[in-house]
Amino acid sequence: MSCKRIADKITGANTVANKKLKLGHWSQGLLQAVEDPALLVKSDEFVNVIKDKYPKAKFHYLVVCKKNIGSLNEITKSDMNLLRHMDKIATELTNETKHENNNFKIGYHAEPSMARLHLHIISDDMNSSFLKTKKHWNSFNSDFFIPSSKVIQSLEDKNKLDLPSKEKCKKYLELPLLCHKCSYVPKNIPDLKKHILSHCLK
Repeated sequence: MSCKRIADKITGANTVANKKLKLGHWSQGLLQAVEDPALLVKSDEFVNVIKDKYPKAKFHYLVVCKKNIGSLNEITKSDMNLLRHMDKIATELTNETKHENNNFKIGYHAEPSMARLHLHIISDDMNSSFLKTKKHWNSFNSDFFIPSSKVIQSLEDKNKLDLPSKEKCKKYLELPLLCHKCSYVPKNIPDLKKHILSHCLK
């Protein structure tokens, strides 16, 4: 076999491997999760609502848009109706769960790790075995978490979204731990998780 044929064969194999890696990469997990009947809550023409596979609170849902939009960075004024619809679906879900005596936050991560635009609906108990790191905590309890209403308002007022820079996002995720319901400053995540249980019991 000639050197050229060997090189072509290697190149072709690498291309196929890269495609498989891209399709099966963990960042594409939402596209697989919406196909899981055990996670799917509801679906309509524009969105799928699923339970977060690794919830960071007692109740944690995701409104995943069906349109091929990667994240907030790709949003334009033409997507306003989609954002409003996602917010409406999220609000309806919180109303359906109100009998559980939970308060909810509805918002987006400024720099999401998962592909496909998705809106978080999360109860503020933050009580979950999957909440393990400072990054997990700060991604929902700092300005890294942008309320849905703020996103919609920004697009209405300015025709664009003012998203924090990568540097700011990094700083938000590295902020010292702080209880989201009082001024308690925990030593670490286990200490914080023990503390927030006291709020859950109230």
